[in-house]
Amino acid sequence: MIADPFFYAVAIPAVILVGLAKGGFSGIGVVATPLMALAVGPVKAAAILLPLLIVQDVVGVWAYRKTWDKGLLILMTPPAAFGIFLGWALAALVSSAAVELAVGLVSILFAAQRLWAERAVKAAAAIEAGPARPWLGALCGMASGFTSQIAHAGGPPFQIYVLPRRLPRDVFVGTSAIFFAVVNWMKLPAYIALGQFTPQVLATVAVLLPVAIASTWAGVLLVRKVPAEGFYKVIYVLLILVGTKLAWDGFFGLT
Repeated sequence: MIADPFFYAVAIPAVILVGLAKGGFSGIGVVATPLMALAVGPVKAAAILLPLLIVQDVVGVWAYRKTWDKGLLILMTPPAAFGIFLGWALAALVSSAAVELAVGLVSILFAAQRLWAERAVKAAAAIEAGPARPWLGALCGMASGFTSQIAHAGGPPFQIYVLPRRLPRDVFVGTSAIFFAVVNWMKLPAYIALGQFTPQVLATVAVLLPVAIASTWAGVLLVRKVPAEGFYKVIYVLLILVGTKLAWDGFFGLT
């Protein structure tokens, strides 16, 4: 396994953030790969994270197994598979920095608009859910799969379609947990084909596994302490922060 103390100094906080995200605070896990890449490089960091994500998905799906939206999953999951395929096929042609910049800017604008709307009506409950627009759901599902494969940033496109639906808190978290559990399993063959799961990577995953499981349960417990009426505001703020991080990384990656 990896023995460098600096690696664990960045990997443990990264895994905790991903666990909190899987437990319900959607989006904040996007910083995990860049954090770990400070010690081992982005490809190995992503390879270490993927098995941990799959285990954390099991915890999240179990915790919210009774609260999820079947229609959204049916609408968005097949296009996500196509998006993952596109991301794999176009990996050599598409700059991850450009994808991060575009996703980041769209995320900031979307979340800022929704927060302004909530402030304008003085209560989140007064905002009506947007029209269903299945074509947009399919497009966002495909974009989520694509950005997850290219830049490990599948959360914002998913949230852009699902957040305006104004689902109950637990239904939103449960739907997100199941969607990304499926997405992560669909990404697994590409990592296996690339030979990324070396004995060193798998041993390191085993060391970090208890942190991954504990932090996910912590996220589940903490998110349920957030008042339901304030939950979406928290998620919108997190989306702005995540969008800013992606836009920053993308801009400097391009320049």
